[in-house]
Amino acid sequence: MPRSRVTVFVARGCHLCGPALEAVRAACGDAFTVVDVTGVPDLEQRYRERLPVVEVDGEAAFTYVVDEDALRARLERIAS
Repeated sequence: MPRSRVTVFVARGCHLCGPALEAVRAACGDAFTVVDVTGVPDLEQRYRERLPVVEVDGEAAFTYVVDEDALRARLERIAS
């Protein structure tokens, strides 16, 4: 569905990451990328304290909790 690039940054043991991935999947289908920051020093430093982080076209759109409807609306705005 989305024409935009959606990336979800997650880490092992993150209790908020599962629900965030479900919300992104509901809004995007399988058209998104998951990046596990676990054990990657520069990504750990950049994202660990804010996980999960959802970026749309390289811009942070959601941290901690993903609102499925808000994500869908944002993607639709960008597409039009």
